[in-house]
Amino acid sequence: MQLDATDRRILTVLQRDGRISNADLAEQVNLSQSACHRRVQRLETDGIVRDYVALLDRRKMRRQTTVFVEIRLAGQSDDILDAFEREVARVPDVLECHLMAGSADYLLKVAVEDTEDFARIHRRYLTRLPGVAQMQSGFALRTVFQTTAITV
Repeated sequence: MQLDATDRRILTVLQRDGRISNADLAEQVNLSQSACHRRVQRLETDGIVRDYVALLDRRKMRRQTTVFVEIRLAGQSDDILDAFEREVARVPDVLECHLMAGSADYLLKVAVEDTEDFARIHRRYLTRLPGVAQMQSGFALRTVFQTTAITV
């Protein structure tokens, strides 16, 4: 699907404020309300806009510590990869799981309260994941920059 400049403006505004009213969105992107509504519906139908979510304050939810976990598997067969991916999706507080190129097979981003909370998750879930040969964890000291917006 081709995105024109107006579509890009709509997407930029929606990434900043997914709860914006259609009237306010139309005004910001210089369209009539009906034309704006049709464009947003098309962007949703075409899968460009996938979801609308509420982003929670991790500190207030007591998940202020970010841990990055590098995992190396014992092998690379489809069975091993599929089993790992199926089980890691069930681990509480894992925000992201990426299949990697390089020294680690997977990189996890985990949100925890503190080191004790991570130790619990590590012992209860991560060490039981299928096919894991080696695991290395690193704690983020501070989040310098974070966004959910992509350039459109």
